[in-house]
Amino acid sequence: MGVENIIFELAVVIVGAAVLGTLFLYAKQPIIIAYIAIGIIVGPGGLGLMGSTEHIEHISHLGIILLLFLIGLNLQPEKLIKLFRRVTLLVLATSAIFMIVSFVFALFILRFTAIPALIFGVAMMFSSTVVGLKLIPTTTLHHKHKGEIMTSILLVQDVLAILVILFLSGEQGGNPLLTFSLLIAKFAALSLAAFAGVRFVMSPLLMKFDVVQEYAFLTTLAWCLLWAELAHMLGLSYEMGAFLAGISIASCRVAMAIAEHLKPLREFFLILFFFAIGSKIDLRFNPLLLAGAVAFGIFIVFFKSMIFRIAFRKSSESAEVQNEISIRLAQASEFSLLVAFTGASAGLLTHDSAMAIQIATVVTFSISTYWVVRKYTTPI
Repeated sequence: MGVENIIFELAVVIVGAAVLGTLFLYAKQPIIIAYIAIGIIVGPGGLGLMGSTEHIEHISHLGIILLLFLIGLNLQPEKLIKLFRRVTLLVLATSAIFMIVSFVFALFILRFTAIPALIFGVAMMFSSTVVGLKLIPTTTLHHKHKGEIMTSILLVQDVLAILVILFLSGEQGGNPLLTFSLLIAKFAALSLAAFAGVRFVMSPLLMKFDVVQEYAFLTTLAWCLLWAELAHMLGLSYEMGAFLAGISIASCRVAMAIAEHLKPLREFFLILFFFAIGSKIDLRFNPLLLAGAVAFGIFIVFFKSMIFRIAFRKSSESAEVQNEISIRLAQASEFSLLVAFTGASAGLLTHDSAMAIQIATVVTFSISTYWVVRKYTTPI
């Protein structure tokens, strides 16, 4: 693809998002919805100004990588391990409930066969790291108990999602226990290497040259992308590598300054990410299935909120944490979209069943965003 086409498509995305975002802000609506809406309008399923958005999707993935890196920059490893121990059982229990309810809905209401219904159920287990963390104020995310709980739950869910995608893509080698053991071993080895690298390489360099801001910015960004790529090469996810890179460098004194410098870059790529989500939606398919997917998307937001609230109550969280975090985690996930894509690529999902997962996911994004913005403080 020529540079002219790339510039044209970026212009369509950014100009369209700016125009529609302005209208949404005047109407006091969440601006994230404008990014998704412009993707639907100009994408292949809308006006067709962009015949394919595959490369935009690839570029937008950097936004998620940077988001996880910035989260890691604000977490100490000791605290993270303690939180993981606290929320793992909660995540497993709630995920099982969401999967069962979604599976039953897909099987008996959407009339899917067993395998597509199971994939639909699995796809709806997770909450969105991007939406959840983008809508929580920075001070709450980094310095309050609610932010720590949210982050730990989303990261445990991410690990589950990676395992699911490995199984669907046929990389599990027929032995789930072996797959999980190898995943843990790879992550442990990567963690040791990352922390050693910070101690003997990054920390001395940043201490010596931290007065040169552009050098600190460049080196830290390189550290993020290096470990993201290494994680991917080992069969983990880019996000896990980026998060690990952030945690490993969190103890450096320039970490907070770097985090502030990276935020505008992160926001640019996240705009592309939400646009890519909208562009994948094609409303021109079975109207009954479309209605069912929309109805389920509405239902699952409120159902997830209720189940999370009960789970937090059982975990002895305060009423404030129960109410707020249950609402902030009530949507489906960007991993839901990846599960749909992987299932379709493996021949386990038809076009319509994969599209139903995508539409239900986008509906949850929209409703959850409205709910959070109307009820709680957000950066937008």
